[in-house]
Amino acid sequence: MNVKAGNSLWTDRIKRDADAQLAAKGWTATLQTYYDGFGGGWFWRGGPDFATSTVENMEVGTLVVDIFNAHDKKLIWRGTASKVLSDKPEKNEKKLESDVEDMFKHFPPQLRG
Repeated sequence: MNVKAGNSLWTDRIKRDADAQLAAKGWTATLQTYYDGFGGGWFWRGGPDFATSTVENMEVGTLVVDIFNAHDKKLIWRGTASKVLSDKPEKNEKKLESDVEDMFKHFPPQLRG
């Protein structure tokens, strides 16, 4: 799981809470990086398939969790939680845990078809 946060303490907490929610639903995390540079790239039918990056403005304190299919590397679910951090630092760890739990209430996504 690739977690980016402004401070390593929060990186560990986010990873722990997301891993716990995935495990509770019978999922396991696998670490694969899909979007590291353009060296070589993924090739299919003779042409390169490059990742596309977009910029999204998010409010400070917003947590975004993207889950990709390990086989085809397509995004299958995105969860977000806004205002994850409160103005009371002593409550932030518990708030993060609660917000991640709420985020995963609708995971996994329903299969279409």
